Amino acid sequence: MYEKHFHLDERPFSIAPDPRFLFMSARHREALAHLLYGVGEGGGFVQLTGEVGTGKTTLCRALLEQLPDNVDVALILNPKLTALELIATLCDELRVPYPAGTDSIKALTDALNRHLLQAHAAGRRTVLLIDEAQNLSPEVLEQVRLLTNLETQREKLLQVILIGQPELRDLLARDDLRQLAQRITARYHLEPMNRTETEAYVLHRLQVGGAGGTLFGRGAFDALQRLSGGVPRLINVLADRALLGAYVENREQVTTPVLRRAAREVLPAASPSRPAPWGWALAACLVAGLALAAWWWQPWRGEGAAPRPAIAADVEPGSDPPATVPTVPAQPEATPTAREEVEADWAELVAAATRAGEDAAWHALLARWGVEAQGGTGAQLCQQLPEHELHCLSRSGSWQALRNAGHPALLYLVGPEGRRLAVVLHSLDGEHATLGAGDQTWRLPVSRVQQAWFGDYALVWRALPGGVTLLRAGDTGAAVRWVREQLDVPAQTTDEYFDDGLQAALQDFQRYHQLEADGVVGPRTIMQLNKLSQELGMPRLVRDAD
Repeated sequence: MYEKHFHLDERPFSIAPDPRFLFMSARHREALAHLLYGVGEGGGFVQLTGEVGTGKTTLCRALLEQLPDNVDVALILNPKLTALELIATLCDELRVPYPAGTDSIKALTDALNRHLLQAHAAGRRTVLLIDEAQNLSPEVLEQVRLLTNLETQREKLLQVILIGQPELRDLLARDDLRQLAQRITARYHLEPMNRTETEAYVLHRLQVGGAGGTLFGRGAFDALQRLSGGVPRLINVLADRALLGAYVENREQVTTPVLRRAAREVLPAASPSRPAPWGWALAACLVAGLALAAWWWQPWRGEGAAPRPAIAADVEPGSDPPATVPTVPAQPEATPTAREEVEADWAELVAAATRAGEDAAWHALLARWGVEAQGGTGAQLCQQLPEHELHCLSRSGSWQALRNAGHPALLYLVGPEGRRLAVVLHSLDGEHATLGAGDQTWRLPVSRVQQAWFGDYALVWRALPGGVTLLRAGDTGAAVRWVREQLDVPAQTTDEYFDDGLQAALQDFQRYHQLEADGVVGPRTIMQLNKLSQELGMPRLVRDAD
């Protein structure tokens, strides 16, 4: 309706997924890189989460377009299925024949396994992509995990990509799904766009739609960011209605008042079930009060424990103690048990991590590498590292994986009420871990940490000389010479050529360290090689490391 008025070739803010309007913000590019990395690892799970409308479906389309031709993809868009229905749907997507009317999961799994083995023998890979995965039941998720047990001696036959809303992260944090969570090789949470990205997004779509100039005033961009929260789908809905409003008022640009009126028309109004702002404040106070009560009334106090005695800070000098805080006779101070001391230290760690936040944990981790980063979130800090020949790696694994990596790491813990907390794992010493939050450290049993850790971690690793992060047979340069020196392999021709002898020695090295023996020097192999290096200033995770 408004296209002619604004000299547009077509409506630029349709919510239909038109690839011509694809805009990849820095966050979308980073998320896509995580997905491609996870798929490239082969086998296991890849997880992508984000709020409604943040562009997860757009990323899926971009991912599918970039997958190699030898990859077969099965799409499941309606995950509200039983385990039997899910495997049958997977077979249907891959055109796997199975007995009609079968109600046997074993029969379906056997047919699927035969197909996957045939595809693998033909040099093809298979990917299962499940959208809206937060709607999967725990029972179906466990069945999906069992599907990834289909494997050859060297690799998994099925790669699974789980895409869903933030509730998916909570679902996978369940104790009964920890085996699945530990198989996730790449995960990313897609955040809404910031103010700069929102403006670039709008201008991009206007340009594709044929606009000859900016149709939004500067103040309108600010209002659009506030009203949409940077969510692409809401930006589209608001911008489309705002252009219609400007056309009705015969304006050449969308102004802030026009945009606000558009928001009142298309955004849902606060409902009786949505608390007012003061309601949120009251709820927050209530939660804080319950948390304080839970902290004081700790499990080891037991039922019938004596009430807390009044202390000097509770009453004014010379006054009687409040009636609600009874005094008790002085008692000999009890010696705390080892368990009580551990729980007290754990409570202090959780409180410190909550106060400090994830960004502070990243700064502390980078400080171990002698890097004084400048502001920003974890992802932004990682972008500053290549200039120091350092890189970030985020993944899911086990304590053994952390020991093998050999460097301090960020652990993502599940704190009170499901809150996600980041702490620095400074060192491992036997069955104890030294963890940091804020400017303090605590030495805690690994068993206690494992109760709140489900495998998510991030760490920093050093690239090869010259910043090289990948080497294959046939490559040349100083990085090849460095690898040769670490493995003590004589050269067939020149030290700087990646020859067959070096590749064979590297494969033996990878097998010894339980890595995929592909003869390629990638991040995990580089970390193992760095452990052989005597270079000073490289932080070690395990004391007296091998």
